[in-house]
Amino acid sequence: MSNLHPWLSHYPDGVPAEIDINQYTSVVAVLEEAFERYRQRIAFSNFGQSLSYGDIDTLSGKFAAYLTGELKLSKGDRIAIMLPNVLQYPIALFGALRAGLVVVNTNPMYTARELKHQLVDADAQAIVVLDNFASTLQQVVAETSVKHIITTGIGDLLGAKGALINFALKHVKKMVPPYQLPHAVRFKSALAAGTNYALPKPTVTHGDIAFLQYTGGTTGVAKGAMLTHANMIANMLQAGAWFGAKIKPGEETIITALPLYHIFALTCNCFIFLRFGGRSILITNPRDMAGFVKELGKIRFTAITGVNTLFNGLLNTPGFDQVDFSSLRMSFGGGMAVQRAVAEKWEKVTGCALIEGYGMTESSPVATINPLVDGAHFSGSIGLPIPSTAISIQDEDGRQLGIGEVGEICIQGPQVMKGYWNQPGETDKVLSSDGWLRTGDIGRMDDAGFVYIVDRKKDMILVSGFNVYPNEIEDTVMKHPGVAEVAAVGVPDEHSGEVVKLFVVRKDPNLTVEQLKEFCRENLTGYKRPKVIEFRDALPKSNVGKILRRELRDEKKQAVAG
Repeated sequence: MSNLHPWLSHYPDGVPAEIDINQYTSVVAVLEEAFERYRQRIAFSNFGQSLSYGDIDTLSGKFAAYLTGELKLSKGDRIAIMLPNVLQYPIALFGALRAGLVVVNTNPMYTARELKHQLVDADAQAIVVLDNFASTLQQVVAETSVKHIITTGIGDLLGAKGALINFALKHVKKMVPPYQLPHAVRFKSALAAGTNYALPKPTVTHGDIAFLQYTGGTTGVAKGAMLTHANMIANMLQAGAWFGAKIKPGEETIITALPLYHIFALTCNCFIFLRFGGRSILITNPRDMAGFVKELGKIRFTAITGVNTLFNGLLNTPGFDQVDFSSLRMSFGGGMAVQRAVAEKWEKVTGCALIEGYGMTESSPVATINPLVDGAHFSGSIGLPIPSTAISIQDEDGRQLGIGEVGEICIQGPQVMKGYWNQPGETDKVLSSDGWLRTGDIGRMDDAGFVYIVDRKKDMILVSGFNVYPNEIEDTVMKHPGVAEVAAVGVPDEHSGEVVKLFVVRKDPNLTVEQLKEFCRENLTGYKRPKVIEFRDALPKSNVGKILRRELRDEKKQAVAG
């Protein structure tokens, strides 16, 4: 077995090769165990207001009762949740799951077109939406199957100061565009109405869908990955087993700056830490870096998750190096490649190694994590396959490649999705008959089972027949002290087919193109060196801060076409 799975002999002490997903019948069983076990412990905090596990149990129970009793929603119906990180999110999420509904996590930053596509595709019957984004819903709701709308304001569960926050957002900061949804119900009214009905107890099993988690919006039309209760339970148990004794039940405080509607934070911050009685500090607007750092200064935290741009942003925000990191034991990076320069600076400033993991929406999401052992440092690897997970490097024809060979990273395990919602053709493109998920990521595995990402298939640049991987270029350029952010893309060239173009956000305003080119000449071989460098004030990013190379490439194509 070790030849087929070389990673098993490199597992940290105490980490099992397999997990047993029959430990729980559904995600609801996980929730109810946590509610009971950690009843007095704080579960979620936001803007200084906190809710205990007991509070969340009561409030999500009322919401579940409202959904089934008042709205007459049935097991398997889809409910969209269009909220940032506010206290209403876990209440709506857990309430929907307890009612046996399928949660459709919805990015609040969606345009009307994107929102309509998701609501129509999911055939959503209900939606919970923040006031700030209700005007977007107003534009399209008549063209969808949504019958029930529940609206809420950021301050609605924040006590007396919540009214002031809502007033300021609407009238001072003008962040709530006017909207008209005449039949909408307020979130607090829904909770109140829920007291008139009994808590529903639908029979939910492993095979039932828990989430339609939309993905692929940056590569075409977004598709709903069907994540079952079994998928989510598996990933909770797999990651929980991996963390082992590192997580201290009832003692963890995790910073949740990535949005919970994104699979990374949903599984890692919400569910994995919830099982251990963790307290989650919800950061509603992490793009306000100064405010974020101020919030970090108020609390001693033990864990944080993020993407490379989030860590880099914090490191470059005044005051971050003054935060108390004495309790920080776990820093997890994922969602995009963590750059060595950022990871090394993070460890230097915080005293805590930045541990990289890997996964995707279609794998709930975690597939690999670096070992959490004493003395661990950033490795440049995305880690070892976690328990009950196999990783295979395959060629275009699905043949397994040898150690060190570069091919497509494929994942097999109980966390791999059921398929794409109503898209059997798209499902067949990524899921093989024997359960291998093709990730679209190019990588290799070493003889110890550590996996290394080389790049995304579609991001690879071909220069005179040589493969150039943007991650390598970006990693190198980030080592220049005058660079804050960088993206590398391929642009057409009549001599070599493609050349490398850099988009750079400067940390040093005096940095010149020639200085950067000289740095690249010293650090990169000829065909890898950027031929074009463009300075920008900012780079386009996804909702979790992932730099969107495709948008930069598309800009170039449009400019050529124009």
